[in-house]
Amino acid sequence: MLKGSSILITGGTGSFGHAFVPMTLAKYNPKKLVIFSRDEMKHWEMAKIYGDDERVRFFVGDVRDKDRLSRALSGIDYVVHAAATKIVPMAEYNPFECVKTNVIGAMNLIDACIDRGVKRVVALSTDKASSPINLYGATKLTSDKLFVSGNSYAGPNDTRFSVVRYGNVMGSRGSIIPYFLSMPNSTTVPVTDDRMTRFMITLEQGVELVWTAFEDMVGGEIYVKKIPSMKISDVASACLPQAKHDIIGIRPGEKLHEQMISPDDAPHTYSYGDYFKILPAIHNWSMESGRIGKGIPVGEDFEYSSNTNTEWMSVKQLQEWIEKNRSSIGAI
Repeated sequence: MLKGSSILITGGTGSFGHAFVPMTLAKYNPKKLVIFSRDEMKHWEMAKIYGDDERVRFFVGDVRDKDRLSRALSGIDYVVHAAATKIVPMAEYNPFECVKTNVIGAMNLIDACIDRGVKRVVALSTDKASSPINLYGATKLTSDKLFVSGNSYAGPNDTRFSVVRYGNVMGSRGSIIPYFLSMPNSTTVPVTDDRMTRFMITLEQGVELVWTAFEDMVGGEIYVKKIPSMKISDVASACLPQAKHDIIGIRPGEKLHEQMISPDDAPHTYSYGDYFKILPAIHNWSMESGRIGKGIPVGEDFEYSSNTNTEWMSVKQLQEWIEKNRSSIGAI
């Protein structure tokens, strides 16, 4: 599907974009891959890597600017929406800015994609969008709902939208692993709560889930990767085995455990190999055989949470991953 096509990724100079771009170029050889981002310095740094590749284009713009989005989407077949304001404490103290990017930006993109005749759009989401308690999670839940409903909003147009939902992206810029590794000689390490758990996913797994969504989607699905959990205290031990844990308490907007599928979503959720799929409840779409396919219902009481997960990553497994990927952790 993506082979020989024209693709645009919003927020493409971020961690996800640095994984998506080379992997997609290698696997699908698209005609054109447009990197849309408001950060000109990140564009400049990324252009040093791909500047000689005629398939890669750099487009400075902001998802808050609908006109600029529309211009960038001219001739585009497929869109990956990765642009977001995502740091939880920053969102709590800058709520208007978070809403402008995560909600208004999503609305702008949906309108522009429909108007420009884009075929399919996959939006990146987060575990914090399931039963949210912080502003970031609330804006991403709103964004998810907008993209799901966008399939109805599109009317007679052929543009289709779906969502992929992630956990903690291992080693991404601003995440917990590079933070811990930034203090290699420390004798103490701050840990919010010894009980806290998080889902763990690699950038490569995230990219592959986006590819799956493009190939599988009918419209309105939320794809959830089956991934391991880990205690934050174990993440700290893996990164700084010599350091004593200093329990500092949960920060504003943080959960003790994360959730990717709530019991309320369970009646519309199906299991497929290495991922789940939450089908849209509107228009009885969750009852359609074309959307369900070979999915197995998860059961009405099902909940996919980081503390009750059946798959766990060990300290040793994380340490092995760190050694293998040390040069790129926190760099993109």
